[in-house]
Amino acid sequence: MRTNFFLALIVFSWLTLRAADNITPLNVKEGLWEMTVTHSMSGMPAIPNIPPDVLAKMPPEQRARVEAAMKGGPSTDVRKECITKEKLEKHSVFSNNRGDCTRTVVNSTGSKLEVKVHCEEKQASTDGTLVLEAVGSDRVKGTMESVTNANGHTMNMNFTFSSKYLGPACGDVK
Repeated sequence: MRTNFFLALIVFSWLTLRAADNITPLNVKEGLWEMTVTHSMSGMPAIPNIPPDVLAKMPPEQRARVEAAMKGGPSTDVRKECITKEKLEKHSVFSNNRGDCTRTVVNSTGSKLEVKVHCEEKQASTDGTLVLEAVGSDRVKGTMESVTNANGHTMNMNFTFSSKYLGPACGDVK
């Protein structure tokens, strides 16, 4: 569950940050993109053991992510995303159900973006730094490092990702 949340955070961070008023958009193409995200977490509360029969019923990718999370090791997700002008204008990573978040742009050019993020939720706060670099109009790479403090626990999250443009047509990918 957290893996999907943080993958969505990176995807929508890119979309939101590109669309924000005070940020120079990265010089990238609209269309179908493939995003590869590797993430690791430390300080996460222990995940209870999942019975082997439940693990056996999971699709291989989901099982690998769950097993990696149980071991605390890094895991990698690959997904496709359709980047459209409408998405760039309408999506927001920091929706109402995520608490209050603020962004501070540190650097913003057509080829690089660095943003500090601070979020306050019910009993948690998160501080992080997102750095995106357009290697070309068809490639983006980046990192995101964050620290979450919740209920006396500190969790560190590190992400590295790379994205490549696949073409102008998104097909069934939304």
